Amino acid sequence: MSAPTILIVDDDGRLTAMLADYLGSAGLRTRHAETLAQARQCLRAGPLPDAVVLDLMLPDGDGLDLCRELRQSPRTRALPVLMLTARGEAADRVVGLELGADDYLAKPFEARELLARLRALLRRANGARDDADSCLRVGALELDLGALQVRVHGQPRELTPYQFQLLAVLARHAGRVLTRDQIMDALKGHPQEAFDRSIDVHISRIRAAIEDDPRQPRRILTVRGCGYMLARSADEVAA
Repeated sequence: MSAPTILIVDDDGRLTAMLADYLGSAGLRTRHAETLAQARQCLRAGPLPDAVVLDLMLPDGDGLDLCRELRQSPRTRALPVLMLTARGEAADRVVGLELGADDYLAKPFEARELLARLRALLRRANGARDDADSCLRVGALELDLGALQVRVHGQPRELTPYQFQLLAVLARHAGRVLTRDQIMDALKGHPQEAFDRSIDVHISRIRAAIEDDPRQPRRILTVRGCGYMLARSADEVAA
């Protein structure tokens, strides 16, 4: 089995050289793009990488534009994306997550934390491939674990890979309340994310995709002071 390949999109040459050495010593291969144009060319030519580390501030534009493009293309929709940015404000992180980033890390950071987060993203992606022939069904909701596809009443709905895996966690425990920490643990993510409300952002996006009326959700329910629950059937929680 070949080593996973990470595409690093960042115009800081010293940083990318350091990451290439560090990730290489951990068994990962890296490719590098300094601009959005170079990144687009890398993604068009040859095989796709296994994950993308994407800076938001690039010489020829905003990395958020590339994140949006990745999520709109069927070829790259399931590609894990980790935002790497000097922007530390919560609003910037929320925008990135809403556009489809799977994780984020603010500069300055430790290389070992980046490696841990990348490994978590790769595990989730590999876990989805291991489930290639499996489906989860909860009422009218159907999750194709291999294709990372969600359908409601047979109609496809769009989710990012991270949001798909989050919904799969809730589906595997349908009818049970899960705390944010339990969700993060099941996703093999990072406990600190439970405190910056990124789970809430993803839940909001999932509701927008699968609920008939996201303002009055009947599938993903909030249990105040506890967490979230996927109802076994939307009919169980009539408005």
